[in-house]
Amino acid sequence: MKTLKVNHESAALIRARKRHSTWRINDDKDLHVNDIVMLIDQINPISPATWQEIGKVKITQILEKQLGKLTQHDIGSEEELISLEDRLLIYRKYYGPQIRSETPVKIVFFTHEEPVGPVSTQDSMNSLKAYKLFTDGGSRGNPGPSACGYVLMDMNDAIVDQDGLFLGVTTNNQAEYQSLKLGLEIALKNKAQIVYCHMDSMLVINQMKGLYKVKNQDLIPLNRTVNELVTKFNKVVFTYVPREHNRRADDMVNKILDVQAPKTIKNHPN
Repeated sequence: MKTLKVNHESAALIRARKRHSTWRINDDKDLHVNDIVMLIDQINPISPATWQEIGKVKITQILEKQLGKLTQHDIGSEEELISLEDRLLIYRKYYGPQIRSETPVKIVFFTHEEPVGPVSTQDSMNSLKAYKLFTDGGSRGNPGPSACGYVLMDMNDAIVDQDGLFLGVTTNNQAEYQSLKLGLEIALKNKAQIVYCHMDSMLVINQMKGLYKVKNQDLIPLNRTVNELVTKFNKVVFTYVPREHNRRADDMVNKILDVQAPKTIKNHPN
């Protein structure tokens, strides 16, 4: 039987009957309308032992179109069509920099034929457990006494956890990365599957998106560590926000520095 592999986030939506399509790039499978195929949930993409069968589906439509020419009408009402810029970022992450707006994409639409086992509503919700994460880092001196802070919120903006950490003497950009690292670690402890990260550091956001190269030798290991953390989630979205929209995390940083910075300066007068 033919198979189609989908990521864990999509699999949860398919199990919950909230999605009836999958997007394919560089897909040479011989698929046709009315084919019966088995969907595979790639729980951990690099560990085939974790993959699970979702169930059999029947293909009802196959749409092939350039990535940049897709419209909301093409994909239907099940999901919101994200911007072309974000589409390119996502697919370049998986398929490489050769992805362009002219790259053909195949959207396979289907109906469920034979689900594998009962679908647990709680499992579906847990697999889609999403949070908003606001992080900030600051250095008084750059380099100088530094701190990082985070605020983890649920999707209804209720605060789940917030805290910060004094970092000693670092640069501002190092502190920004440390805040993101700390926030993602806390999100993991809260069993997050999806995290929407918000920061007022354009540098860090664009480096995490792959738009900027990481050239500073002190930031390379931090960037690598954060990217390794990202792989532990099903989806992580990075968004730049102005400082006024990141006030809670910024306040956390300043409260820590108000206490710790004078002590650090006193102990290191030079």
